[in-house]
Amino acid sequence: MVYLKDISYMFSHVFFMLFIYLFLIHRYSKKKTFIICFISFAVLTLFDYLKLNMFPDSYMCYFFSDIVQIFTAQFTGLFISEKRDSRVLFVGLSASNYVIVGSITASILYIYTNNIWLSLVGNFLTHIIILLVLFFKIGNILFKFHERDFGKDWWELCLIPVFFFCSFSCLAFFPYTLYEYPQNILVSIFLMITMLVSYIVVLRYLDSETKQIEGYWKNVMFESYIKGLESQNYLVEQSERNLKILRHDMRHYSMMINSLLNQGEYDEIRNIAAHINEVVEENKVARYCENLIVNTLLCKMAGQAQALHIDLNLDVRIPKEILVNDYEFAMVLANLLENAVFCVKDLEQEKKYINAKIHCTSEYLLINMENEYEKEIDFDSITGLPKSGRGGSHGLGMQSVLAFSDKLGGNIDCYCECNHFKIIMFVNF
Repeated sequence: MVYLKDISYMFSHVFFMLFIYLFLIHRYSKKKTFIICFISFAVLTLFDYLKLNMFPDSYMCYFFSDIVQIFTAQFTGLFISEKRDSRVLFVGLSASNYVIVGSITASILYIYTNNIWLSLVGNFLTHIIILLVLFFKIGNILFKFHERDFGKDWWELCLIPVFFFCSFSCLAFFPYTLYEYPQNILVSIFLMITMLVSYIVVLRYLDSETKQIEGYWKNVMFESYIKGLESQNYLVEQSERNLKILRHDMRHYSMMINSLLNQGEYDEIRNIAAHINEVVEENKVARYCENLIVNTLLCKMAGQAQALHIDLNLDVRIPKEILVNDYEFAMVLANLLENAVFCVKDLEQEKKYINAKIHCTSEYLLINMENEYEKEIDFDSITGLPKSGRGGSHGLGMQSVLAFSDKLGGNIDCYCECNHFKIIMFVNF
């Protein structure tokens, strides 16, 4: 019996390490990550030996060993993961539940067959099947949530594996084991099935909700893009009409200039030339960059700023073809510029300005925006980015900006100084 527990627990530790190795994005190299997992496995196995073989009748040793093992297991996941937050803790706690299923399976098989080897084979196969099912069912979903920050804290979700673990412990191990109280076997089996199904359903629901949010922002982007094209088309048509009138009137201007030349009225000629240049400049269609999508977005935002009497100073360097997704990049610019416009629109006229440097070359991407503010800006304690105080769906835009930066491996920094807010995004290609 002791050997069955020793080997069964050893299987659990091996598959626990496999689970967190496969379902987390690593901070270190594969070799270093493997060494860390092996050391953790050795520590877990050592404490199993202490509580099962050295001091099997000591409740204090059992309790102390369990606490150390829980801490070691969860700390390993947090230590090897690239991001150390509630999402990583959720994976580690979930892994503890998955491997405990194998131990319960071994106990059930031994109770009914009294065969150690059959119990161990069933334990091993159960671990393999659970690992493969979860890897193919929810592996991509977990990786997506690890790679991108959707603004959701997973602390509440961590309660799911915690309560499942407590339920398994009470049914199968404490205060009575399944060997001592086999009536709990059926309940344990249904609880295991419930746990596996609930994880898949919950994570797929979160994935579906995330896709809806992404779809919403894509629709907003396309709507903004279409409105920008309509606005630009209107400006082009208006400019063409005004320039046609100017071309029609050029014959009259030419006659006036010739007449004024004969009279020597050079100042008046200069006034006419200045008027013609003014008409041409007024009907010149703005072109901030060569990229059609980004230029359309900037034209739209410049129109909004002009309508609110905001001085929008743009330093734009964007070629026709860029190394990032045009629509995602334009969406990021729209979110940042809209936030800046909202921040300054109610300020005094001399404070209503936005300075924006936007460069996207083959070597780097730089977004540097600065504006004044009066209302206090709250920053998220996790992301370090400003939080929206407008409620509702506001604030998702900044999450979109962060997700875009994380996707490219970039850095975002923002700070307030002397009533000036500044945000910088930099990506080195």
